[in-house]
Amino acid sequence: MAGAGAAALQPPPPPAPAAPPSWYHKDLSRAAAEELLARAGRDGSFLVRDSESVAGAYALCVLFQKHVHTYRILPDEEDFLAVQTSQGVQVRRFKTLSDLITLYLQPNQGLVCTLLFPVEREKDKENVEDRDYSDGEDEKPPLPPRSGSTSLPVGSTAAGLASNAPAVQDGALESTTNGLSTVSHEYLKGSYSLDLEAVKAGASSLPHLNKTLVTSCKRLHSEVDKVLSGLEILSKVFDQQSSPMTSRILQQTASQTGEQELESLVLKLSVLKDFLSSIEKKALKALQDMSSTSQPGLALPSSRKAKSIPVQAFEVKLDLTLGDLTKIGKSQKYTLSVDVEGGKLVVLKKQRDSQEDWNTFAHDKIRQLIKSQRVQNKLGIVFEKEKEKTQRKDFIFVSARKREAFCQLLQLMKNRHSNQDEPDMISIFIGTWNMGSVPPPKNITSWFASKGLGKTLDEMTVTIPHDIYVFGTQENSMGDKEWVDFVRGVLKEFTEIEYRPIAMQSLWNIKIAVLVKPEHENRISHVSTSSVKTGIANTLGNKGAVGVSFMFNGTSFGFVNCHLTSGNEKTARRNQNYLDILRLLSLGDKQLSSFDISLRFTHLFWFGDLNYRLDMDIQEILSYINRKEFEPLLRVDQLNLEKEKHKIFLRFSEEEITFPPTYRYERGSRDTYVWHKQKPTGVRTNVPSWCDRILWKSYPETHINSNSYGCTDDIVSSDHSPVFGAFEVGVTSQFVSKKGLSKSSDQAYIEFESVEAIVKTASRTKFFIEFYSACLEEFKKSFENDSQSSDNINFLKVQWSSRQLPTLKPILSDIEYLQDQHILLTVKSLDGYESYGECVIGLKSMIGSTAQQFLTYLSHRGEETGNIRGSMKVRVPAERMGTRERLYEWISIDKDETGAAKGKLQPVATRTNLDYTKPRPDAPPDPDGPPLKNSFNNPAYYVLEGVPHQLLVSDLPSATAAKPPAPRNKVQITVPIQAEHRRPQQPPCRAEESSEEEEQGVLNLPPPDFPPPPLPKLVEFDVSGDSFYTPGATRVEEHGASKARATVAFSEPLEAKPPKVHPRPAPSLGPGFLMEPPNAPQGPGGPLDDRSCSVLQMAKTLSEVDYAGGSNGGALGREQSGRPPAHPLTKVRLDLPHHRCLHPDYSRPIAFPPRSIRESIEEDLAEETLSQDGRSSSRQSESSVGEWLRAIGMEKYEEGLIHNGWDDLEFLSDITDEDLEEAGVIDPKHKHLVLESLRLRK
Repeated sequence: MAGAGAAALQPPPPPAPAAPPSWYHKDLSRAAAEELLARAGRDGSFLVRDSESVAGAYALCVLFQKHVHTYRILPDEEDFLAVQTSQGVQVRRFKTLSDLITLYLQPNQGLVCTLLFPVEREKDKENVEDRDYSDGEDEKPPLPPRSGSTSLPVGSTAAGLASNAPAVQDGALESTTNGLSTVSHEYLKGSYSLDLEAVKAGASSLPHLNKTLVTSCKRLHSEVDKVLSGLEILSKVFDQQSSPMTSRILQQTASQTGEQELESLVLKLSVLKDFLSSIEKKALKALQDMSSTSQPGLALPSSRKAKSIPVQAFEVKLDLTLGDLTKIGKSQKYTLSVDVEGGKLVVLKKQRDSQEDWNTFAHDKIRQLIKSQRVQNKLGIVFEKEKEKTQRKDFIFVSARKREAFCQLLQLMKNRHSNQDEPDMISIFIGTWNMGSVPPPKNITSWFASKGLGKTLDEMTVTIPHDIYVFGTQENSMGDKEWVDFVRGVLKEFTEIEYRPIAMQSLWNIKIAVLVKPEHENRISHVSTSSVKTGIANTLGNKGAVGVSFMFNGTSFGFVNCHLTSGNEKTARRNQNYLDILRLLSLGDKQLSSFDISLRFTHLFWFGDLNYRLDMDIQEILSYINRKEFEPLLRVDQLNLEKEKHKIFLRFSEEEITFPPTYRYERGSRDTYVWHKQKPTGVRTNVPSWCDRILWKSYPETHINSNSYGCTDDIVSSDHSPVFGAFEVGVTSQFVSKKGLSKSSDQAYIEFESVEAIVKTASRTKFFIEFYSACLEEFKKSFENDSQSSDNINFLKVQWSSRQLPTLKPILSDIEYLQDQHILLTVKSLDGYESYGECVIGLKSMIGSTAQQFLTYLSHRGEETGNIRGSMKVRVPAERMGTRERLYEWISIDKDETGAAKGKLQPVATRTNLDYTKPRPDAPPDPDGPPLKNSFNNPAYYVLEGVPHQLLVSDLPSATAAKPPAPRNKVQITVPIQAEHRRPQQPPCRAEESSEEEEQGVLNLPPPDFPPPPLPKLVEFDVSGDSFYTPGATRVEEHGASKARATVAFSEPLEAKPPKVHPRPAPSLGPGFLMEPPNAPQGPGGPLDDRSCSVLQMAKTLSEVDYAGGSNGGALGREQSGRPPAHPLTKVRLDLPHHRCLHPDYSRPIAFPPRSIRESIEEDLAEETLSQDGRSSSRQSESSVGEWLRAIGMEKYEEGLIHNGWDDLEFLSDITDEDLEEAGVIDPKHKHLVLESLRLRK
């Protein structure tokens, strides 16, 4: 009765769920949280975000004294929340997050400071324009196809239905056909409270929910009944004796209601599952019986054998050298005939008297191919004439494309006739096409064959089938199976091979399909698929991404097909789409969850309709397209611009674009772009753009080469042209050691001698490193770092000595195995166990008996977060040193063009993947090109957009940076630090006159995993010796000004650390440290005490500083009398190595800094030599300044003066009133006392 009475009551509907507190930022990243706190700038500012390390946990971030302190809030078994505390401290538990924060808003609760100022999350900005679902003709998003979000093993009916009903907001997609959303809404608004009251009154069932479920499933009941009836009829065709099971079930369930109806639905679905499997078995048996009785001698049809590759002939000329002068005047025309099937190369020389002289070389007698880098159509071939004797001949081909075709055919021949069981190299085709919601034409062979515009394959190699085909489509209206069958049919007709589908994943009309040659099917393992929605509120699947990953023998591959937000002005939304996909797409090894997908795979390919547009007037765009001038358009391409700012696709590569924009064409034609579209909100302009792209990212020291990148010109059914790319990729086999498992006596070791990282953070917690690798049985952890320091409030330098680092034991010790392995590192904090940066290191260049150095960048959630360097060695036992040449190492690059000595092999110099951001393959650098912003070596990279910057003013005092010389073979990396004040500069000197002496005990040159980030335009390189960053990583020169130390450099190696040479005083970049310049408006940070994190408060304007170099050579940066000096960051000089550390694109002309740097360095070194007990002269200067201040009672200003560079009494006599104010001496009496004391002392 109580329950009935409660049910009879009609209480008011429950209030809508409360909005989350303003200080709760959900899945905000750690870096973004630090940025928001820096903007707040006041001690006690705080926010709460989701933990990046523990699901269901939170991170409380508090700003105090310019540092961000992070506390973990963990749930217990009863879902109570508590701040993680040290052992022995009482834990206080809270039911809700709000209750916990309420307590810590009170003083003296154990945090570093009281929570005072909540930092509110930024409002979601979504207007009508944000609801443009696609660039198609329909205003509303297309309904999801029946397949919903599926993968190749199609899910159950229930799963399919779930994916077909995405959450929808604001009535964007009405679902009134069966009233499901209405029923659910009504239950949650009304009946839910009735069930709640009934349960409180002791009820054991939920009648209202049951009624809702029955109503929701009524349509499903009828659909299942129809399917079952049809299947029963089909079953009787193959088995007349089958019982009428379906009819009995339908009769039994006709009069059922309530819970019985739900139970019968579950029964029907079970029967349906069994029915489907039994029908296939019955049909197969019936057809086999029919076949054996009617045609007993007929075997099952087999697939046709792949067609053979015909002999291909290339017309070439012999390239004569000075040693061949005697042959001048004779015919040097040759024909090179490649017989792939026969495994031989015929070299035919044409004589004037119509006679021919020819030689035949078997595949194993062709020792090496050497591509000329300077002459793109020149190729050297090294033949084996006799045992241990070789001969090289250089040939000139008709074109560079012919040379590439010849190389591909010879590689294919070597691969076909190799005695290796497993391939070293495979070819991969990537295709992306926005199909415009219409079926494809019957003939799309040009897409598969890389025919059309741009970089295409030569006609001699176009028919060679690829090993793997990957097709990414958007707005594809076909069903999953229908689409796979269609592309398989086209491939079979084109290649005469039955390709096998290994994966298919779809999200609404976004699809990805992967097909492989039959002989590779058993080499594929660990297949994984995933999808991410990025439509409105990340719930609609009309925009988003689908992905596939797998292992090919020992090499991991990832493929991502995406369709990002459309609209010329939606660049920021597209960037966020990319970051969401990067973080949420669940692919690859689950043990690598600490790493985003850009670091989980040996090779990752990312393609699709990225929808980035051109920022240029439509008429200008059309004019450039008509003249086939694409370079000016690529300079305003949003994808390129955002990549240069390191906002998206960090260290991804893209082949040079030499084809016209692929969107937006008039359907049925490729002659006309249509850029106007009528919308309810007005006319919308879609300028022609390269929306459809293919990018990739590979581990260091791997082989990948792009053979084609273009678009078709004969497939006109959509307003997008299909885009294709073909790649040659090195792969590794599942290695089996011929010597068996490693014993303790012949175990290989990976030993770290030291590691040092510069991390972009305002935190001052301790850190540890986790090491992951396929060559390790399990991941390993280091101890916490044993030292750390900071010259900049927003950057932290952390160091681990060998004592803190583990020794890693790989599961196999053979060098052939280890040289293909990589180690993933993640730097994590002790306070929250969250990653502050991840990286990958190749072991190949680390193998040896002596320690090698590595240098690479750290990234997290798609953002560059610092740099890391270290010293390590991979010790391999002598009996495990055997190795072999890989097929992709058989082709080398002749870089010096001097030619190899006759009869000798060129050293192998294959293109391993060291060039992460190479804009153009084999293209010379453009010294006059636009600056590449936001690199780690570019101070502007650390500027946070939208934050006011107090340092950029027109009347900045000139500044100069002169660093003491770093010993050769050392690495220095620079990051910005606060402005400092230095003494006047001395007369100039030349940098190339620097000392040739090297310090003892210094480690050899670190071969970085890939080159440093691209640098600003005026940065000029000295490609000399084997130094990475030689004397002075960053130097800024101003005549008559002072020196400024504007760098934070890696310290010397921990095991051989020389005395530190202290630089001279430096000028400030503004009138006051952490203060506003004169006449500048007071920022939101308020007075001095509230401006906590100055560098993080830099403005967007610094990102836009033009780093154009001057024309005065060595005089760059000098200021004329009476004119305002240049910004102190006007000139940066870095000395970089030229061999395996750098791609040739980084070898730029040099401009030497003035002589004053050299003379200043010599003076500093002389002072250092005179210092006693290993102390530098700078430390003595600091001490004497402190003693003088204490003598006059002004010791409280010691820190400010030394921080601003006034650390030498000799130069304090030049200090001015303004200099003293910058150092914090504000009181006029104190200023007078200091200046008077200096005058008397002088």
